[in-house]
Amino acid sequence: MNRPGSLSRINKDKESLSLSLKKLIYGIVFLVIASFVISMYIVTERERRDYGIRDTDNVLKTLSSNVSSDIEKYKSLSRLIMIESRVVDFLRASEPSVDIGMINDARYGIMDILNATEGVDSVMIFREDMIMVATNRFTYKYDYELMNSDSWRKDINDGNGGAVVSLNSNGVAAKSDGRPVVTIGREINDIDTQKRTGLLMMNISTSVFERMLLRLGYNDICIMGVDGTYLAGNYEYSEYFGPDFINEKIEYKDIILGGEEALLAGCTVKDLPIVILRVSPYGKEGIPFRILFVLLFLLVVLTVLAIFVGVFIRKNITDPIFGLSAAMERNKKSGVLKKIEVQVPYSEFGMLEDDYNSMIDHVNELFDKLVEKEKTLQKAEMRVLQEQIKPHFLYNSIETIGFMALDSGAESVHDALETLGSFYRNFLSKGGREIPLEREVQIVKDYLSLQKLRYGDILEDEYDIDEDTLSFIVPKLILQPLVENCIYHGIRMKGEKGTIKVSAKLIDGELHLTIKDTGVGMDADKIESILSAKGATNDQNTESFGLWGTIERIRFYTGREDVVRIRSEIGEYTEIEILIPNTL
Repeated sequence: MNRPGSLSRINKDKESLSLSLKKLIYGIVFLVIASFVISMYIVTERERRDYGIRDTDNVLKTLSSNVSSDIEKYKSLSRLIMIESRVVDFLRASEPSVDIGMINDARYGIMDILNATEGVDSVMIFREDMIMVATNRFTYKYDYELMNSDSWRKDINDGNGGAVVSLNSNGVAAKSDGRPVVTIGREINDIDTQKRTGLLMMNISTSVFERMLLRLGYNDICIMGVDGTYLAGNYEYSEYFGPDFINEKIEYKDIILGGEEALLAGCTVKDLPIVILRVSPYGKEGIPFRILFVLLFLLVVLTVLAIFVGVFIRKNITDPIFGLSAAMERNKKSGVLKKIEVQVPYSEFGMLEDDYNSMIDHVNELFDKLVEKEKTLQKAEMRVLQEQIKPHFLYNSIETIGFMALDSGAESVHDALETLGSFYRNFLSKGGREIPLEREVQIVKDYLSLQKLRYGDILEDEYDIDEDTLSFIVPKLILQPLVENCIYHGIRMKGEKGTIKVSAKLIDGELHLTIKDTGVGMDADKIESILSAKGATNDQNTESFGLWGTIERIRFYTGREDVVRIRSEIGEYTEIEILIPNTL
C-alpha cells in the first residue's frame, strides 16, 4: 500500500492511513482467529463436560437403582427368614429348652432359604437372652463385650421391625479376612403376640457389587461406605472419597488424572449408607463437530472477507489518496500554483480534486489582490508624501518664517525653524511604516504649530489623549493627512475661527482615534464617495485623494473595511473616527 515519495512527507508523529488499515485488517483477522479458537475451546470444553455430566448422571442413577433393587431383594429375603418355622421355634422356646439341636435346626432352616440366593455372607439371629444362631459363623470375629451392650442395636430397634441397612454388622462381628460387608438388620416380632423376640442381621458380601459392576461393564466406579470403607470397584478412586459426596444429589468435581482432566462425580444411594464414585476422563465424546465445522466455515468466510476489504480499501481509497497527494507534490515543486488532473474512481475523490483546484484558484486570486493592494498602498503613500512635501507647502512655510523674521526678530525665526525641523524628523521616522501613537500626535502638533504661524488666530487645536494609548502602535502619517484635510477643506473654507480636536481612547482593546473639526462639513453623498473606491477614480482629483489614501492604508493595515467612520453636519462639523485593533 505504501508509495515512495509520499510517505516521506507524512508527519512522523502520525501513522499513515495505509499502515493503519493494514493494522486494522491484521487485527480483524487475528481477532476472528482468536475468537474462533476461544469459541471452539469454550464450546468443546463445555460440551465435553456437559456430555460427561449427562453420561455420569445416567451411570450413577442406573447403578444406584440396581444397588437399591438388590438391597430390596435381600430385605425381602430377611423377611422370609424371620417367618421360617424352625427360626420361629428357636425364638419362642424358653431358655432351658434351647439346646444345640434347636440351634442347628434354626440354622438349617436359614440355610434352606439361602440355598437359592447368592451374595449372603452370613445371617445372625439373636434371641432376647442373646442366644445366637449364625451361618458361616467361624469366618467372623465377635466383639462379645459390645454384643452384650445395647448401643450396637439401637438403630435396629428404632426401625420398629423395618429393615435397617448398615455396615460391618454394626461393629459386633467382623470378617476374619478384613473384607467389609453390608448389613441388613431388623427387629423380629412374634407373629401372634407382636412382642419382640429377637434381632436379625444379614451380612451381604461386597462380591454382589463386584459382579454387578462386571455385568454392567463399569470399570470407572468405586463403591464406598459412608464411613469411608472401600466396598467394591476401582480401589484407586477411593482416595477421592470425601464428605461432599454423602449426599443423594450428585456432586461433580474436576480433577487431574494421569496428567489429564477428568470428571469426578459421586452420590449416596437413596436410604443406604453406600456412596458411589465415578471418575471419567474427558474424551472426544460429546464434542459438537457440526458446530465446529460451522465455526470453521465462518472463520474462513470472515478471513476471506477481511482480505477482500483490505484489497478494496487499498485500490479504492489509499491508492487514489496517494495519487492526489503525488499530484499536489508535483504541483508544489513546479513553483506554479496550477490545477491538477488525476483519474480517481469515485466522485468523493473528484470532490477533493475539485476543492483543491478551487483552492488554487482562490489562492491565485488572493495573490493578485494582495499584489494590487500593495501597489495601491505604495501609491497612496507616495501621493501622501507628495502632498505633504509639495513645493507650495514648502514655499508657504518658508514665506511665513520670512514674515516672522521681519516682524519679530531672530528668536521667533529660530523657534519656527526648530518646529519645522521637529516636524520633518517625526515625519520621516527613520523610514518606518509604524510608530507609537505618541510620535504620531507629536507630528500633528508640530504640523499645526506651523499652520498656526500662517493662519494665526483662526485655528485652535485640542487634544484628549488617554495615557494608556500613547504606546499604541499605529501606521505612520494617518493623523496628519486628516488634520490637513480639516484645515484646507473644512475650517479655511468656512472663513471663520475653527477648532480641530484630536482624541484617543482604548475601548475593548481597540484604539479609537477621533479627528473633529468645526468646518463646513459634508453631505452624505460625499461621505459615501470618500468611504468607497470612488474617491480615487480620478488621479487628478487631489482634493480627496489624501483622505481616501489614508483610509485605504488604515484598511489595509487592519485587514478590515469597517475601521473608518465619518459623521458630519453641513455648516457645523466633520468627525472622522478610526478603529485600530491591537496587533501585538
